[in-house]
Amino acid sequence: MSSELIQLLTRLREGDEEAAVELVRRYELAIRVAIRTNLSDPRLRRQFDSLDVCQSVFASFFKNAAAGAYDLQAPAQLLALLRKMAENKLRTRRRDQYRRRRDIRRLSGSAVEDADVTSREPSPGAMIEEEDLLRRALNLMPPEIRAIAHLRIAGQRWPEKIGRASCRERV
Repeated sequence: MSSELIQLLTRLREGDEEAAVELVRRYELAIRVAIRTNLSDPRLRRQFDSLDVCQSVFASFFKNAAAGAYDLQAPAQLLALLRKMAENKLRTRRRDQYRRRRDIRRLSGSAVEDADVTSREPSPGAMIEEEDLLRRALNLMPPEIRAIAHLRIAGQRWPEKIGRASCRERV
């Protein structure tokens, strides 16, 4: 049992700001290292820093410690608690960033690189080339096959009575 830690937590519960500063000074580096270790995705690193998560951890800790929520007896217990809180905060932020509306996996570089500036519609030149290719292909077909192709191009479906067997017979 560490009486120094117990005194520090007691001072913290009493609202002593110096106790809070001392606690941050002692444990901030260890918490930030734990966060950076778990923050391996570079896309997430661009979204927030280890300091953001660390501040969030200490804010939650101070709020709960002031309410007497923790029964800590040793510095190792406090460190384990703060690290676990950091992991949970990081997991929450990761989940929030990967939600559909804000999915950072879509962002790989700059917004310009990732923007879909190409249209899904073919260009006028590509449409002319496709029409020319189709016209040449139709001209190479026998008249009965060309008639079937024109019906399909017009959107008509295969009649049910013409099955795979009759198609194989023609080939």
